[in-house]
Amino acid sequence: MLPVDDVIPDLKRALDDKPAAVLVAPPGAGKTTRVPLALLDASWRDDRRIIMLEPRRLAARAAARRMAQTLGEDVGGTVGYRVRLERRISAKTRIEVVTEGVFTRMILDDPALDGVAAVIFDEFHERSLDGDLGLALALDSQGALRDDLRILVMSATIDGARVARLLNDAPVIESLGRMFPVETRHIGRDSARRIEDDVADAVRRALGAESGSILVFLPGQAEIRRVAERLEGRVGADVEIAPLYGALDFAAQDRAIKPAATGKRKVVLATSIAETSLTIEGVRVVIDSGLARAPIYEPATGLTRLETRRVSRAAADQRRGRAGRTEPGVCYRLWDEGQTAALQPFDRPEMLEADLAPLALDLASWGVSDPSGLAFLDPPPKPAWEEAVALLQRLDALDAGRRLTDEGRGLARLSLHPRLGHMLRRAAALDLGGLAGVIAAVLSETGLGGNDVDLRERVRRVLSARDPRSRESLGLAARWTREVGANPEAGRDAAEQAGAVLAFAFPDRVAMARGAPGAFVMANGRGGQLDAADALAREPFLAVASLQGAAENARILTAAPLSRAEIEAAFRADIVEEESIAFDPATGSVRGRKIRRLGRLILGDTAIQKVSDAAIAVALLQEIKRRGIGSLAFAGSAGALRARLAFLHARFGDAWPDVSDEALTDTLDDWLAPHLIGKRRLDAIDAGLLHDALSALVPWDRRAALDRLAPTHFDAPSGSRLPIDYSDPNGPVLEIRVQELFGLDRHPAVGDGAVPLTVTLLSPAHRPIQITKDLPGFWRGSWKDVRSDMRGRYPKHVWPDDPVSAQATNRAKPRGT
Repeated sequence: MLPVDDVIPDLKRALDDKPAAVLVAPPGAGKTTRVPLALLDASWRDDRRIIMLEPRRLAARAAARRMAQTLGEDVGGTVGYRVRLERRISAKTRIEVVTEGVFTRMILDDPALDGVAAVIFDEFHERSLDGDLGLALALDSQGALRDDLRILVMSATIDGARVARLLNDAPVIESLGRMFPVETRHIGRDSARRIEDDVADAVRRALGAESGSILVFLPGQAEIRRVAERLEGRVGADVEIAPLYGALDFAAQDRAIKPAATGKRKVVLATSIAETSLTIEGVRVVIDSGLARAPIYEPATGLTRLETRRVSRAAADQRRGRAGRTEPGVCYRLWDEGQTAALQPFDRPEMLEADLAPLALDLASWGVSDPSGLAFLDPPPKPAWEEAVALLQRLDALDAGRRLTDEGRGLARLSLHPRLGHMLRRAAALDLGGLAGVIAAVLSETGLGGNDVDLRERVRRVLSARDPRSRESLGLAARWTREVGANPEAGRDAAEQAGAVLAFAFPDRVAMARGAPGAFVMANGRGGQLDAADALAREPFLAVASLQGAAENARILTAAPLSRAEIEAAFRADIVEEESIAFDPATGSVRGRKIRRLGRLILGDTAIQKVSDAAIAVALLQEIKRRGIGSLAFAGSAGALRARLAFLHARFGDAWPDVSDEALTDTLDDWLAPHLIGKRRLDAIDAGLLHDALSALVPWDRRAALDRLAPTHFDAPSGSRLPIDYSDPNGPVLEIRVQELFGLDRHPAVGDGAVPLTVTLLSPAHRPIQITKDLPGFWRGSWKDVRSDMRGRYPKHVWPDDPVSAQATNRAKPRGT
């Protein structure tokens, strides 16, 4: 008996009454292998198939084998499985275990799911993109086409009530029992050490303290390799070290999960692939690093980066449960007990962090352009959705109305990312379909062909390999190639053309060398970096398939070289030729360039010898706007005129032009542009040109009034003609030696006498002695004191008692007087 057996009668009754249910059962309860078998005798099944989805191929194959063993049959009889690269089903198969991606293809090809009685979503807590999509499509099919279709969602760690609401208030069945108890020991870790060192120490500690085999959870393949190196030669001869991760071939995965040989123990070093739906015989100890590596897609950059982060509490519980599947166990956690509460409750759904292009294509195939029309537990984020739609439109899969095109229908029939499907179809037209198929397989299967940056080397290695995984992948590549009507052998050995083929999948990542060896810029404007010693670092152009790190300077992980000629041939319709007339800061002048551009890549740049005066004027105006109106040389006559006009506008209103910075900027095209004809340089816009441009703002019939209301100079009684400064915001200013105003009994003014000048009275040495707006008052008042002081300082000048009756002068007293 397994714990889930206690609730199976309740589950069967729930599915008899309603078309959907939720089963929540802890790890080790037996839901994966017990429930599908228990539903075989349900009255509503009517000899139709039960489809059960698993997040991973390893789990799907293992679950099918375990159920077949329970029935005393071989896989492919009553119970079979269908995963990428492998299928074991027959006409007798009634329980079919499939990966979530396979189910998506099944329901898209047959929305009514003919011959299917129930769809079981196992381990739904993993919240993969394909799992969420599969559930949304199944619910849509149930509501529109198949009201008799049963849908069962199962997991150990989900919010059952929330999922139940999505399933139209489906009943929630909960199994509380656990197969065997698991003791949890928090042993912490030293943050100053590498995680591999602490994990290796924990393994040796557990081997000495516990019996049975050990399952170790690590974030990725690199950490698995380093831990294996640290354990090599430091554990007993009876201990077998077995890696377990997705990039291993099926045979290596099967060896990892098989029981240890008699008299031996096994240490399985695994990624999160071993978290769910998997029993590894003999394991009673789990060592959890507390870390996982997840892909994070950034819509703004179109890049996916791998992020190592803490696991959620739900994932930690799943890992812990692996220790109690077959007997009482122990779980060592490499963190302090108090830190568990700080973990996120659940893993973040892939829907919120993934590249949504495959989802957008699948929904378009389903006839849905707006994802809000389907029941998603978490709807697609709008930025990522819009980026996905834009990509599909660039690949000609969707039209402007977001409807599926003929190209899109072709892509949808392929079980490939839309980028790779587009590559396959384009390459097939060039008799390179065989090569494209192999490239698609290499990029779809992590680690296939090695981890060289140069894609050509991976392709050559796969073609020459004889291992089962490589052979199976080449078979899949051949099938894809045939699906687009091409010969699988066409161009298959032409690895040198891998870059030209890869560019069809990643037109936005065609990259051009810039600066130092290894530095590249891509057509999407992002930067990419290779080690300067890498063989590809000095290539002029690359097609880039994958990158990691910051978008501004991401590390290139997979690429292949291509030539300028290949770019020209592949993207002839996308290369834009445009003339650029722009200001060149280096020369201070406007220059014309003819540019050939692919996205942000400049493929050609030549000078234009003849540029129209109008185009030059536009470029100069744009540069002035960028720098600001203050960059113009409003000095001398131009500055004086601008100040006079500003005074008149402030005093007399809109009858006079507004020459403020804001107004001149807003009307730059009107007042300055006509005066730029024939000018190519910014420094040619001198004070004389600006004076003429400002003068043109004054209507002809007001030019005489300009000189009357705001004269440029004051005619002094002495005969001198002195400039008036209108730049002071408090009013116009006149600076004049006091002797030049003798005999004047009224105050100097402008604006038809309405605006008194601020007069700065100067000594013979041109030093200020008084500032006044009331000259007659000054003569009558302060003059006496000023005269007394000035006579002593400047005895050669005239200092009369009555300045009003004196003769104005700009000279000293004649000699001898």
